[in-house]
Amino acid sequence: MMKGMQASKNKNTEKAEPFYRLSVPKQKTSSEIINEARNVLRTLRTWRPFTPTEDQRTLFGSGSSRAPQNRPPSVFSLHASSFDLAESRPVSGVRLSPLDHKPILVTFAKDEDSSFSLPKPPADAAEVRKVSSARARLFRRTSQGNYLSAKIVSPDQNEEKLDSEDPAMMRNLCRSNDNCLAEQRLYTPFNDESRQLIFNEHISRSEREEFLKGTAGKFLFQLRGESDQMKKPGTSSSGPRSAGWKRRVTDLEDETRINESEEEEIFWHMKILPVLHELEKEDNIENLCLACTKLYQALNEGNMLGKRFRRRSVLLKTLYKLVDIDSDPLCLKLAKIILAMKVDGRNLLSVCKLAFKICRNEKNDYIIQNDRLLDCLLEVLRTEDLQKNNEALLYCMGAIKFMSGNAVLLNEMVNKGAVEMLLQLMKQINNIKENDTYLSNLGHLLVQLTATLRNLADLPLARRQLICDGAISELSVALEQRMNDKDVCTYIVRIFSKLSSYNDFCAALADCSRCYILFLALLDKYQKQQDLVIRIFFILGNLTAENNQAREQFFKEKGSVNTLISLFQTYHELDLNAQKWYHERGGEGKNHPKHPSEAEDVLIKLIRVLANLSIHPSVGAALAAAHRVVELLVAVLEYKSVDDCEELIINAATTINNLSYYKVKSSAVQDRKLHIAEMLLKLLMSNNMDGIVEAVRVFGNLSQYHEICDFIIQKKIYKFVIALLDAKNQDVCFSACGVLLNLTVDKNKRALLMEEGGIGKLVDCLRDFGPADWQLACLICKTLWNYSENITSAASCFGEDTDTLLVLLTALLDEELALDYSLDRDLRDYHKLYWEREFKPVAEKLLDRIQSHRSFLPAVTITPF
Repeated sequence: MMKGMQASKNKNTEKAEPFYRLSVPKQKTSSEIINEARNVLRTLRTWRPFTPTEDQRTLFGSGSSRAPQNRPPSVFSLHASSFDLAESRPVSGVRLSPLDHKPILVTFAKDEDSSFSLPKPPADAAEVRKVSSARARLFRRTSQGNYLSAKIVSPDQNEEKLDSEDPAMMRNLCRSNDNCLAEQRLYTPFNDESRQLIFNEHISRSEREEFLKGTAGKFLFQLRGESDQMKKPGTSSSGPRSAGWKRRVTDLEDETRINESEEEEIFWHMKILPVLHELEKEDNIENLCLACTKLYQALNEGNMLGKRFRRRSVLLKTLYKLVDIDSDPLCLKLAKIILAMKVDGRNLLSVCKLAFKICRNEKNDYIIQNDRLLDCLLEVLRTEDLQKNNEALLYCMGAIKFMSGNAVLLNEMVNKGAVEMLLQLMKQINNIKENDTYLSNLGHLLVQLTATLRNLADLPLARRQLICDGAISELSVALEQRMNDKDVCTYIVRIFSKLSSYNDFCAALADCSRCYILFLALLDKYQKQQDLVIRIFFILGNLTAENNQAREQFFKEKGSVNTLISLFQTYHELDLNAQKWYHERGGEGKNHPKHPSEAEDVLIKLIRVLANLSIHPSVGAALAAAHRVVELLVAVLEYKSVDDCEELIINAATTINNLSYYKVKSSAVQDRKLHIAEMLLKLLMSNNMDGIVEAVRVFGNLSQYHEICDFIIQKKIYKFVIALLDAKNQDVCFSACGVLLNLTVDKNKRALLMEEGGIGKLVDCLRDFGPADWQLACLICKTLWNYSENITSAASCFGEDTDTLLVLLTALLDEELALDYSLDRDLRDYHKLYWEREFKPVAEKLLDRIQSHRSFLPAVTITPF
């Protein structure tokens, strides 16, 4: 039986099987195989690269690749002149030039009973089309209704009659009047007292009361819009109405009345004009802010927000002039109202810049939270034309990006559907063709958009939305299209870097076959851009940590290994040069910086990718034969100490350990095994326990070679390994047992186990960890089995530990005592599986061997574990 077991072990060695490969008679499931490879083929975890917060809020951060002269400014001045007053008035579909002559305004003598106010110009058809459907229906009804056609009769002796039967001529004249009067209104000085935005004081209180009671047919407000600006001084507006007044009303007045309901007329005068008047006169910031709040509420109450409000030009002119006061709280109020009025063109750009300017100051975050500016900006993103207003959208998006730096506003964004809006906007940008003139400008916008998404990725709800809404696809398209834009690439990679830390997103990204090609292309293009390279390696490390298909797919991409080797070489040289410079500056006597350098950090992430890739059988075998990969890993151990950079050294040792698992022809690890052992000895002698454990793990694989076993004996490493059994740590004991197991294969080295009290330490480990770790218990029993191959007497072989070992083996082979039935069923079944398949066969044989070489058994009491 002894010879059979040793022959089996030697056979395993000849097949290049590692010591930890436990032979079992039955086929295992995938999960069992993975669990069986514990502490041997190991993936690596690491910290996500740190991104410092920018000191200042700007469109483009301090690390931007854009030259200052090639990017929109983040600092600018805004004044009332930045807004276009001409755009505030309704715009017709076709701009007509005014007539050369000025129309003669109709006047009447005081003794005539048919005096009337000046007719008002009609709304253009294009403007009428912009109003709500309700107002459009009103327009159709009233245009076909009971309004009478009439002739305008001049009081002059040589009066000209305009025949009402010629509608084209009438419309042309009306539009000419419209243009002239609009121009006159546009350039009227704001502070001209004769043109203040106040009630027509000629309307008596009784008339207003009668109007409010519903008798609008008896009394009409004489001030419609700004008709008081067109009246000649001294013209009465409250004279008696004659029966013939309606006959002299023109089509101009008819269309104006259609375009403006009496209810809106009353609301304007009663609610809006007093506030505008207050804004004109007030000079206290706090009072102005209160007035703006009151104005917004009134406009909202009167359904006057948006483009349908006819007097919006008057309102907007007032608001634009207040921008000159340059107060952030006031400008916040103004921006909110102006945006709600649905301005466009130059005014949309200016108000978006105004919002950007407010949000750029972090101190304004609190007032922004309380004023719903975010709603207005999101509405701009949702409704405005991308190509027509790309610059306005840039500053709008920039303001939203600033808001996303505030935790309260960030949560508000998610709740208001910002993720979906931003992805829709990105989709529009992605659909712009490469030869489109807007491409470069939209790149600036995409930087703001992706920077915002990066901030949103911190929130669980946003992450779920990004997975469900197809963010990976759109981000990949943007990455491919903007490969030459480093800023865009960096932000997209930062998004992936954040999200790949979560299993659900990582799985979704791994299924995107294009991502591997894109990441490799970025690595080739931006080899020395550390901030980009390190994040791509972090993402690839996450993708390959748990997903065997991802490992295979990345490895099969053309040039993948060559890219890894090239970057390994590049950053290895950078690190060497940095270390040389450090020592030349007298750094040898000083403490090395605690945090890894930029080059070291890249190497940490890159080596982690190699370690994770090597889990895949075919990929691992190929990497084990890649001599340049192994050379660079050994070089890291050679020039770097664990005190310099712990994570880098441990990652390198782990990767070598994984590669040493594969016994393939032309194995680079096998070719350099003695040199690797020398480097591991340095790590073994350090004061870093993690480094020591990693070194022992590698020796566990390499000790299958006779040269390495001789090296371990020659350098007295076995004494150190036996001492590790006292570490009271399962992983440490497991690795140490692996080395001792391989040493005991050679009959000439078995006696060394007794030198340092090795048998007693193994028995202690079996007692301490056996019931909780059947893999470790099996490994201990195998080591003792090899050691006792030539046993003649149990007492001489195991010494004073013989009785304790017998008791332990007897107890551990009793299912009722050994298995903890207090565990949940799945965990209990898992323990039972390993107990039956791994531990029990070896332990029974060892127990039988000891009993057969002992004349009597001691009387002992077996207690449950």
